[in-house]
Amino acid sequence: MNNKPKYNLLKNTSYALDGLKYAFKTESSFKLELLSSFIIVPAIYIVDISLEAKMILLFSAFLVLIVELLNSAIENTVDLVTQDIHPLAKSAKDIGATAVMFSICLHIFCWLLVLFF
Repeated sequence: MNNKPKYNLLKNTSYALDGLKYAFKTESSFKLELLSSFIIVPAIYIVDISLEAKMILLFSAFLVLIVELLNSAIENTVDLVTQDIHPLAKSAKDIGATAVMFSICLHIFCWLLVLFF
């Protein structure tokens, strides 16, 4: 049995925007990263670097947002499954946080490479 609804571009876009709104309302880390992207993206445009370097910086900036959304989804799923303090629940959340930290470190590293090398 397949319980997937039929594909509908408008409905799927609506679901994605609902997720974006929910993340912005409930996830302070995502809100901070999204708001900082309003500074980072224009800075990428303004800095006098090659188009390739700009693309790398844009990609790594959006990667931070994507990983944060995935981390939030993991955290929400863990919270849905159990309210108990469980070592596996903790490790799932910690691993998601580590992925976010690595994506931020990658973005900073990309900026350092572009600006100083």
